[in-house]
Amino acid sequence: MSNNRHPSEPIELHRREVSSDDEQLILVDDEDNITGYDTKINVHRGAGRLHRAFSIFLVSPCFRVLLQKRSAQKPLWPLFWSNSVCSHPRRGEQADTAVHRRLDEELGVSAELSLLYEFSYSASFEDVGSENELCKVYAGCVPLDYPVTANPNEVEDWEWVAVEEIETRIDRQPEQFTPWMLLEWERFRQDEYQDFRWVIERDRRSRALG
Repeated sequence: MSNNRHPSEPIELHRREVSSDDEQLILVDDEDNITGYDTKINVHRGAGRLHRAFSIFLVSPCFRVLLQKRSAQKPLWPLFWSNSVCSHPRRGEQADTAVHRRLDEELGVSAELSLLYEFSYSASFEDVGSENELCKVYAGCVPLDYPVTANPNEVEDWEWVAVEEIETRIDRQPEQFTPWMLLEWERFRQDEYQDFRWVIERDRRSRALG
């Protein structure tokens, strides 16, 4: 793991299974109406079936973003760099609940999150399978010294990276990043990262009020 991991946290304590191929995901149409349910492995076969998903960006008050490198165990885009957390709500679960569950499962983090926007995309990974998602994008602010406890079954590595450095890495080596991260980051860039600034300012005001 990255040396950004909190040194007092023994990583083995967080090696827990938090997902499985047979968990039920939520199939939807282009308008986000539920059309059915299917297992995670089936949803990602071939060209994929449109399903609900979410992405989370954690930002620090000093304008750094927590990036994760996906576990080598991931069938799709293993060892690629991506946003802080990305996953799916399960059958019967609302996205606003799922984001907090997954944030804890992958990084051991608790944070106030805000829904920023929603978009759809599809992307294939070699001949293994595809993502075909209607994805809600969330962001939250946590201190740079927050004791992140990453689950190595899900996360190979992680680090806090300055926004300007992420831009440079993406411009130079976009092939190191997941396709959804590239799409999401381009939208943030075009908006000059106003969503991040808003999340940081909201957190500052909340802390000031106690």
